[in-house]
Amino acid sequence: MSTETQEEVIDTHYTTVHTLGKKKKRKKRWLRYMRKDGRFPVVFQQAPGDWNTYLVDIFTTLVEIRWRVMFLIFSLSYILSWIFFGLLYWLIAYVNGDTDNLDNNPCVSQVRGFTGAFMFSMETQATIGYGFRAMTENCMVAIIVVTIQDIFSCLLDTIIIGIVVAKMASARKRAQTVGFSSCAVVNLRDGVLCLSWRLGDFRGNHILEGDIRAQLVRHVRKPLGFVVMSYQDLELEEEHIVLATPATIIHKLKPGSPLYNVGPEDLQEENFELIVSFTYTGDSTGMLHQTRISYMPADIRWGQRFQDMLKQGKKRYKVNYALFNETTWVPVPSVSAEQYNWERTPTEGSSKSQSVKRNGTVPHVHVEFTDEAVQQTFF
Repeated sequence: MSTETQEEVIDTHYTTVHTLGKKKKRKKRWLRYMRKDGRFPVVFQQAPGDWNTYLVDIFTTLVEIRWRVMFLIFSLSYILSWIFFGLLYWLIAYVNGDTDNLDNNPCVSQVRGFTGAFMFSMETQATIGYGFRAMTENCMVAIIVVTIQDIFSCLLDTIIIGIVVAKMASARKRAQTVGFSSCAVVNLRDGVLCLSWRLGDFRGNHILEGDIRAQLVRHVRKPLGFVVMSYQDLELEEEHIVLATPATIIHKLKPGSPLYNVGPEDLQEENFELIVSFTYTGDSTGMLHQTRISYMPADIRWGQRFQDMLKQGKKRYKVNYALFNETTWVPVPSVSAEQYNWERTPTEGSSKSQSVKRNGTVPHVHVEFTDEAVQQTFF
């Protein structure tokens, strides 16, 4: 006889009664608050000021746009300026009669139509100076227009060059050479459960000092599709880092930690997100940079540690970045830090086998460790 509940449908003239088996609820997938590359999937709708905020800070807007858009603006700014001043030179020549009377003293020599005026505008602004077309002293208006175009050309070149240099020296490019490990691990360190991850600089010019910060972001879903974010700071062992060699960032799972009562089984049901940022100053440019990463519960490996990647040579230290994301298994209790500390605390009339009530159930957890299992795990 099948143990599954069958669907029973009773139809009458007045009502229909359905008896259904219990369905397993599908766990709704949570959207990342921050992607792995450090970008936030956030779109602003009806922001105050709308497009005015981008126009007021136009330099930052141009620095942040993509390169293909920048090259398009770069080309159009010069071409449109050549056409605009070319029209002015053609209009001056037309008013002065240079287009009809070849014997007339022209304002600009060898400019008899719009084509010649456009070529003279381009040669003037680009300082080509072929020597075929030249400004004469017959028209003061034409001389004033040439002066304005020269000043405008210097200003336009300064803006374009400044934006290109700022984009090439963007902090985002330097941040791509400083990275975190693809996962975080939980293991024992000095008898304490710790959450840790790696940070390394992939370039030869090392970062002397930087500050690291970690926050736990939780999603609280409200009616009508609204979501409220809660933020909790994680206390780190070392917040100021000298990143000459890869460093391991450690957060102890002790009382006061948001992850103190989270065990390996709870990670499958939790919907938090660990946001980590590293802010530092580049030694080459002196600019402030920031590298960010996000860890979901699925990115946390319980009972593992990072493999050693630093060796000492005869004259220098050697770092094997092939092992940067590699982990290995270590003996770690499969319980939360709260349960682990409660089991280790000696109480009167209690043994090492205790009943711990969690999530409405009473599982019996028996924790026994040898000296080798509780020893410090090195990173």
